[in-house]
Amino acid sequence: MKKDKHTPVIVFLLLIASAMTLLPYVWMVLTSLKTYEEAIRIPPKILPEKFQWVNFRIIWNKFPFATLYLNTFFVVAATVAGNIVVAAMAAYAFARLKFFGRDLLFIAILGLLMIPGQIFLVPHYQIINSWGLSNTRIALVLPGIFRVFGVFFLRQAFLTIPKEMDEAAFVDGANHLQIFGKVLVPLISSSIVSLGILIALWTWTELMWPLIINRSLDKLTLSAGLAFLIGEHTTYYEQVMAGGVISSFPVIILFFFFQRYIIEGIAATGVKG
Repeated sequence: MKKDKHTPVIVFLLLIASAMTLLPYVWMVLTSLKTYEEAIRIPPKILPEKFQWVNFRIIWNKFPFATLYLNTFFVVAATVAGNIVVAAMAAYAFARLKFFGRDLLFIAILGLLMIPGQIFLVPHYQIINSWGLSNTRIALVLPGIFRVFGVFFLRQAFLTIPKEMDEAAFVDGANHLQIFGKVLVPLISSSIVSLGILIALWTWTELMWPLIINRSLDKLTLSAGLAFLIGEHTTYYEQVMAGGVISSFPVIILFFFFQRYIIEGIAATGVKG
């Protein structure tokens, strides 16, 4: 097999990109093992004189990680489930059903991808607050149930399935609901898993919305709760970094176990329009 002369260059560039991606996390881990003086030293000190594992015990004892973990797991599970159900049904409609203005409506929905999400914070807050749901866990879930990306992603997956399968199911007496649930959804399971993982990662790291809609620490997720470690006058950065390391473990484990499904789902989705 002839070796591509560009392969070494590509590998080198990928190694550079990987190192740049890992550098912030490595710095967070190293800072979490420093003393306060080492964490704020300028110029910065890369390695601590002695690993301060006590930082993890201090932050675990002073911060309600158990409550924040439960809140985060609830919000992630509910958001992922809601997104998959809503996005799958909408994607099926745009990929398989014929109705007036379908393509124009889909283009308009895709246009929302170009609008910064921060623009919707005020309307979301006003709606949730008018329903009396502010400072509740359910308030963290509702605005994230619908994501335009999910509709686009699963629509592309549905388009990769030949329409002859729908026609064969119709001949056998199936209706749209049966075709959707029993024929097409199982065929795009890898794409659904990929979407679920991506939504879980985005939801886990959500910061701004939880801090806006909820005021109590016991009603926040991990990412938002860690913001309470930033003091008004003094911030113990080594403890903040230790909290960040603790909160990142589930996401890292999720990615390593399911990265194959992410790649398979994106590859299977393709770019068919």
